Amino acid sequence: MEKFILENSIEVFCVPAKSFPDGVVKAHQILHSYVTSDNNRRFFGISNPDKTGKIQYKAAEEELIEGELSKHNLERFTIPKGTYVYLTVKNFRKNVFEIGETFRKVFTTPDIDPKGFCLEWYFNDTDCRCMVKLIDNK
Repeated sequence: MEKFILENSIEVFCVPAKSFPDGVVKAHQILHSYVTSDNNRRFFGISNPDKTGKIQYKAAEEELIEGELSKHNLERFTIPKGTYVYLTVKNFRKNVFEIGETFRKVFTTPDIDPKGFCLEWYFNDTDCRCMVKLIDNK
């Protein structure tokens, strides 16, 4: 397991998936259709279970040019700064189910923030960090 310190919170705009896991790709496609491709843009997947245990998933990305995403009346979300534990999934497109397996491993880490969520950080075209925030002990 590796640790990553997110020095600053990240404001993102989200498109919820209509279903999980089937609606995940479509949510990302809709979100990507609103902006031009840019290697500096950060893309994420945010998920957590609702009160019934059903997984709620949101495709998310940051706005690089003011108004490019906010003009679409998308849901906003703040990825909080802090320390995250993660494992990297290589070539996630070839085995999407590995992401779920990887999160199961990450959740064995002590001191996971009970108010946290699963964060997929798509930091390039093929790899994804499966991250979970740790309790802030300040």
